[in-house]
Amino acid sequence: MSIVDSRSGKVRREYSVAELAEQARLMRGYDLTALCAAGSGHAGGTLSIMDVAAALYLRVADHDPQAPEWAHRDRVVWSAGHKAPALYLALAFSGYFDRDDVMQLRRLSSPFQGHPHWRKLPGVEASTGSLGQGLSIAVGLALAARLDGRKNKVFCIMGDGEQQEGQVWEAAMEAAHYHLDNLIAIIDENRLQIDGATCDVMDVEPLDVRYAAFGWEVMSCDGHDMERVVNALEYAKSHAHGKPTLIVAKTVKGKGVSFMENVAGWHGRVPTRAELVASLKELGLEETIPYEALLAKAGECQQGVDARLAAKMPRFSQDYWWNAQPNMKVEMKPTRMGFGEALAARGDDERVVCLGLDISGSITISEFYAKHPERKPRWLSLGIAEQSATSVAAGLAREGKLPVFGTYATFAAARNLDQIRVSVCYANLNVLIAGAHGGVSVGPDGATHQALEDLFAICGLPNMVAVVPCDSVETRRATEHLLFEQVGPKYIRFAREATPIVTTAETPFVFGRANVIRFRGEQPRFADAFTTTLAGRHCDEQEDLSILACGPMVPEAMRAAWILKRDFGWETRVLNLHTLKPLDEAAILRAAQETGVLITAEEHQVGALAWRVSEIVTRDHDLYGTPVLTGAIGVQDRFGDSGSAWELVKEFEVSAEHIAHKAAELMAVKQGRLDKKAAREVVVQR
Repeated sequence: MSIVDSRSGKVRREYSVAELAEQARLMRGYDLTALCAAGSGHAGGTLSIMDVAAALYLRVADHDPQAPEWAHRDRVVWSAGHKAPALYLALAFSGYFDRDDVMQLRRLSSPFQGHPHWRKLPGVEASTGSLGQGLSIAVGLALAARLDGRKNKVFCIMGDGEQQEGQVWEAAMEAAHYHLDNLIAIIDENRLQIDGATCDVMDVEPLDVRYAAFGWEVMSCDGHDMERVVNALEYAKSHAHGKPTLIVAKTVKGKGVSFMENVAGWHGRVPTRAELVASLKELGLEETIPYEALLAKAGECQQGVDARLAAKMPRFSQDYWWNAQPNMKVEMKPTRMGFGEALAARGDDERVVCLGLDISGSITISEFYAKHPERKPRWLSLGIAEQSATSVAAGLAREGKLPVFGTYATFAAARNLDQIRVSVCYANLNVLIAGAHGGVSVGPDGATHQALEDLFAICGLPNMVAVVPCDSVETRRATEHLLFEQVGPKYIRFAREATPIVTTAETPFVFGRANVIRFRGEQPRFADAFTTTLAGRHCDEQEDLSILACGPMVPEAMRAAWILKRDFGWETRVLNLHTLKPLDEAAILRAAQETGVLITAEEHQVGALAWRVSEIVTRDHDLYGTPVLTGAIGVQDRFGDSGSAWELVKEFEVSAEHIAHKAAELMAVKQGRLDKKAAREVVVQR
């Protein structure tokens, strides 16, 4: 029946096969326009799945846009959550909302997140993004339907690269074991993933034979022949075999645009304006889709975001934002580049083995062999399989190798936490784990990909050490130290976004020892306005307060020191706590004793740094009776959001301006000008 009036049971709209093909073509055009407007996303996979999406939502699956929670609707789980724009357009073309609304894709506070969130948008059945979880969710939905006596079907859309996740096969076993003939899985088999051809990264074929061996009914179809797609979906929906059904849709990544088709690089790319125009011409839609008006609408949405963020930012005597002034200029570079540079420079050691987990170029681990083909035998591509990779690394370490693996920090430290705990830390093995794209730096991908909790888990593990370098230079030096000097489990966390370079090769870097950074006066170059010394060699300068930071928050703390000196005349001691575990306790205690005000700054849920600092301060006998005012800047117990990385720095209130605002609040108490309650109401506006 498809789109129905749940009250009367009547079909709201029927589509012929030819009409579905036309709708899929239009959806591709709107998809590319939304991706262009967003400036980020996944063109290749959204184009490959679009025919299936059109057939499923406009003809096959029963649902009611006027009653999104209708109990008897069919459920569709998008396990391949990065293909969210195809989902959003399928819902829009079904009537859940205006298709123009999808131009809000990946904007801050938009319901059209980089990966779908069921609580933000009607019609979305599950919050997804971390690959491999959707089929398990679908199994739960199918079991619930059986328990409740409902006849609805549950569809689950997956990618072929996603089949590398072990959880998929656990769910496949469960579905067959419980004879879930109300469950229909669809694999978008476009044969490409981020690191290249799926057969080269980690071969998953033959999927039909493997699912059949697990006890599934298996079908396949040309995923771009609308009649065959419809026939496969309708047959799977209407025929119960006492077992779950799999449809392998053979597709082309980037389908419909010649220069995108079958190109792995278009997995995570979006078209420029010129490429958008060329794409719409190929699709025959340049006169049909008002792309200029749609892009303008997206721009208006962004203006609203900018105005809201500006309104919530603390204000000072001038705009201190990065490179906003004629002096204090700073060079930006992604910290992840330092990781790749270290592996490229030091990878000749035959003990070093690097493990690829499908986002190798993005996190720069592939620099290990990029210009050194002779190292390729020591490059092991394990695909999308974080849990297994962790234990594989443990096995390599047990035999004397120096294994390095990494992925987004939220997957590197959470998806595989038990493997890190048992295989690596309990065994105390020499494994280097890279938590890339830490904090909010992954930006528009949204909450599922933003690592805001990883350090809680990592720092809680015995035997583990953790380093959070502040820029690309420090990341390179930290990587080299951890790889060759530090023996045992080790974790390095770095960002994706370009952030300020504030150190040089001559800047002190000693594992486990903090640096003291002092603002000395404005200079043409930001970094030249500061001096850096090892904390153990720093002489007390009677600073008014201390800011304790790690990672990208170190440059923010430095910028806050500049604000506080210029606007208030206060001297700030900035501690770069690049080694988060073990912390430099002596440097922290000296800062508490000598300045009396400690503000922690972390691009993480408050606590990974703040709680550890507080524990050090509160248990020190020498500080008993000494007044120490503390404040914490970090994410306030919330999940992430889609938006640019720098927008999220403002949204989550972790910028230098927010650090300076907190400093002014605490300094008002220290100077006896306000009591604590009044201090909380201080508004810094000069």
